[in-house]
Amino acid sequence: MNQQDENLFIQPSTLPGAGMGLFTRVDIPRGTLIIEYLGTVTSWKDIMHDVDNPYLCYVNKNHVINGAPHPEFLARYANDAAGPVKIEGLRNNSFFEIDGTRVFIKATKRIPAGTEVFVNYGKDYWETSRINNEPEE
Repeated sequence: MNQQDENLFIQPSTLPGAGMGLFTRVDIPRGTLIIEYLGTVTSWKDIMHDVDNPYLCYVNKNHVINGAPHPEFLARYANDAAGPVKIEGLRNNSFFEIDGTRVFIKATKRIPAGTEVFVNYGKDYWETSRINNEPEE
């Protein structure tokens, strides 16, 4: 486990139905790279059979990081407070920062110790999710 993982932990999310969430043990200052989103970097073409995978992280138009086979990588547990289930007062406190084919979760504001890390998945993620979950006619 690396240093950044020691400051983070997993427990049930504060968002109903979201499963597990990523939380911080320490105060995280605004602008801090919290953790790298690790997994298998692959092409969108190679992952198209797995569109219901909730652990896909967009890198660019050609690449995606698949976190599904890697439950040990903590970044995959960060939820989006602006997703379909919203709780009053909960807001995203970070975003995905892309550097080549690497993706990091970066704090957009101070995140107090014990707080869940919420990251903006982006409009395209939720639109794709909505389309994939529509009942077939």
